[in-house]
Amino acid sequence: MKLPFKVAGLALIFSALSAFAQPTTSLTSQPLKVVVPFAPGGGTDLYARLLSNGLSKRGVQMVVENKPGASGMIAATAVARAKPDGRTILFASLGTLVSNAVLLDKLTYDPQKDFRGVTQIGYQPSLIVARPDAPFKDIRGLVAYAKANPEKINRGSPGAAIITNLAPLAFENKYGFKTTHIPFNGVAPGFIALVSGQIDIMGTGPSGIAPYVSDGRMTLLGVMGESRLPQFPNVQTFKEQGYDFNGNLWYGLSVPAGTPVETVKELNKIVNEVLNDRDFKERAREMSVEPKGSSPDEYDAYVRAETERWVPELKRIKASMDTK
Repeated sequence: MKLPFKVAGLALIFSALSAFAQPTTSLTSQPLKVVVPFAPGGGTDLYARLLSNGLSKRGVQMVVENKPGASGMIAATAVARAKPDGRTILFASLGTLVSNAVLLDKLTYDPQKDFRGVTQIGYQPSLIVARPDAPFKDIRGLVAYAKANPEKINRGSPGAAIITNLAPLAFENKYGFKTTHIPFNGVAPGFIALVSGQIDIMGTGPSGIAPYVSDGRMTLLGVMGESRLPQFPNVQTFKEQGYDFNGNLWYGLSVPAGTPVETVKELNKIVNEVLNDRDFKERAREMSVEPKGSSPDEYDAYVRAETERWVPELKRIKASMDTK
């Protein structure tokens, strides 16, 4: 039965408006999966889940899957071998895209050939925290104690090739002291070891430390960034304590090589919409993460710059590891 002209016209208009109201992306057809190389509960995991929530508000469902272990190699390998359709995404960092290629002998993926960059998503400064009864309360005290007691300090990290190990290690090399490195499969297990007194200090990021520092279960020794943390304004940066040293953690999203350019563009567009959302920024900054988006090309260029910065240091670290 034919509809009257006016009714048919209204139906067409309603149909057009309904289509306009729906997300204009193929990414809504089935859930995405972001693979996080760390255990649940750490800062990267929490930030990934915040991003997931932001995407869900825009009609794109993204599941967070934690694959900790082997300094991020397990997670990165899983994504590298995934179908290149843009639905399996790596929560990437210096460790997975730069460090592993130098430090790990049997890498099961190629950081340069197996991935295509989507966007940067944020950064935050590295920190060093200590057990509350440690015989030092700041970075000056740590350096003095470490020089007087070589390698007696047990230093934890979320993994050997991760910036929160590399930055403290580069700091030790620059200022002439050593600690004993003990890697964990993520931040949360390291926190447990620190709080229980199994290790003395730990390199970490700001996310998730506030409850531990506020109630005295950890001591924040210093901030490897340009400015102090807003939630701990009395804790000095490394530079303020006399050490000219910065070490930012950065995060990005990468997909398997071969993912279509248009799919990468779709991902980039919607993720950057989330990163620029005012509420998202406020939540991220409460976690001490500064949201930062980019184009795919800008992200790739940043990774290349970080490679040039850290590879010489990584090679020195590798040489020292091989001689032990």
